Amino acid sequence: MDLQLAGKLALVTGSTAGIGLAICSTLAGEGATVIINGRSEDRVAAALAKVLRKHPRAKVEALVGDLSKAETAEQATGRFADLDILINNLGHYEPKPFEEISDEDWAAIIETNFMSGVRLSRHYLPRMKARNWGRIIFISSESAINIPAEMIHYGVTKTMQLALARDQRQPCYEQSLVSKPKV
Repeated sequence: MDLQLAGKLALVTGSTAGIGLAICSTLAGEGATVIINGRSEDRVAAALAKVLRKHPRAKVEALVGDLSKAETAEQATGRFADLDILINNLGHYEPKPFEEISDEDWAAIIETNFMSGVRLSRHYLPRMKARNWGRIIFISSESAINIPAEMIHYGVTKTMQLALARDQRQPCYEQSLVSKPKV
């Protein structure tokens, strides 16, 4: 399959294992340059090696850092000012009864699961619009719709992602329908 991604630059957050790593491998196999992100150098290096074993000619970059932190997101957007594809995959979950979820727990999961994507999307969306090409994807969960009783805080952040993704999609669509004035 040719998804016409050769020459595109893609960042997949939280991509040292699981869904994120699988997305990186698929994008690399399609010819995109892929930025693999994780919090530790060892995990990022191991993920890079896995992708390169499967796709020896792949173009991969490492981005070590915790993107739930605003300063790390700022460093990332400074290093990679423009992207073609942003996959907001970074996430954390923890089963915990609602009554035991502290303010700190709420703040931490919102920063990780939601604000990491907000910050990056806020930076990259205007650049993608200016180039008239780009993709921003949030990896959510069925927990956004059917919030699990044992992980209410997780489910709420996944619902937040859906709401944000819907909001951002509509203005781009409307903008593409507006005809340009004739000169």
